[in-house]
Amino acid sequence: MIRKMMVLSALLFAVILLSGCWDKKELTDIAFVAAFGVDKGENGGYIGTFQIINPGNVAGGLQGGSGQNYATVTVYEVYGNNLTEVSRRAANEISRVLFYSHANLVVIGEELAKEEGVAGFMDAFDRDDRFRDTAKVVIAKDTSANNLLKITTPIDKIPANKIIKTLQFSKQQWGEQWPVSIRELINVLVADGKEAILPSFRYSGSVQDGQSVKNLESMAPNAVLSADDMAIFKNDKLIGFFHEKEALGAAWIMNHIDESTIGINWGEKKEAISFQIIKEKTKVAVRMQDGKPSVTIDITTKGELGEVGVPINIEDRQIREKITKKVENKIKQMVHSPIERTKELQTDVFGFGEKLYKEHPEAWKKIKNDWNDQYYPELDVNVTVNASITRTGLRTNPFTFEQ
Repeated sequence: MIRKMMVLSALLFAVILLSGCWDKKELTDIAFVAAFGVDKGENGGYIGTFQIINPGNVAGGLQGGSGQNYATVTVYEVYGNNLTEVSRRAANEISRVLFYSHANLVVIGEELAKEEGVAGFMDAFDRDDRFRDTAKVVIAKDTSANNLLKITTPIDKIPANKIIKTLQFSKQQWGEQWPVSIRELINVLVADGKEAILPSFRYSGSVQDGQSVKNLESMAPNAVLSADDMAIFKNDKLIGFFHEKEALGAAWIMNHIDESTIGINWGEKKEAISFQIIKEKTKVAVRMQDGKPSVTIDITTKGELGEVGVPINIEDRQIREKITKKVENKIKQMVHSPIERTKELQTDVFGFGEKLYKEHPEAWKKIKNDWNDQYYPELDVNVTVNASITRTGLRTNPFTFEQ
């Protein structure tokens, strides 16, 4: 009797373990989504673009062999009144269950971001437990998300990975762009005193050339994806862009600089000396005085000389001080530029208002409704920069210097 009970218990235990596989999916029934694009559709709807990974072609491309290139992704375009409907309607074109665990990228068309804003459809990403909130969000500049997601990329087999890696390396090496996740974007959209800012991507060439496999085989691709400006928002709508130095200045303010390079003039020679940033720290303080807010931005940076294109004596302390002074002034100019730009646009993407809300909540209550349009454009911002040279590279003085 005891033996029968033991056998019965073992069978029941096995059934319990096996029951966990009731909803399993075979790999042949799954479509791995690498990226999702959102564009403005007709009658208030949306056009969703699915960049689906072709697993066999990705593996073949990585292993080499025949030397032939195949499309590593397939792009599907689906219309719906909302993103949930878009996802469901995809079943009419895609013969597999959409799997979003590999979806690391959301691309938003510029037209949609300008005219409709982004808050209306971000709820779908926040609510869907299949979509990771760590996925990065970018704007398709001067084009649609659909077109951007059709461009093939020769080095990175999956185009979505190319965009994400470019953002990461851009932040690490230069600083004009930085990645923003779904969670970070949503946090900003619901925050008091801070507006959204997102990186943008564009393509050069034509979509027809870019979506062709021949684009993968060419030494000089006919269509290329590249990081562009930083998109500026107000009340969740795209209203402008930070270009080059403005974007770099914004990165200084928001503490996004890992490494970068400051070129300074010397005499009549432009960008004669290159100061390479190796360490940076930005502190922002907000004060209230006589009912008026003010901001102090304190930047400390250390760097090394990456290039000296003039015959000067680097060992001379006064020369080194003159170099650091020029670096400090250059950084100040870069920082003031995006601030003036956002004052013109009347949008606080730096979160000065949010900091005011946290440090002076009672004062914030009185001015928050007029912050962007009235107080921010008149905000007094003082910038201080302290730069120092820590290393000079493999040599001290340039070989052109004669003592």
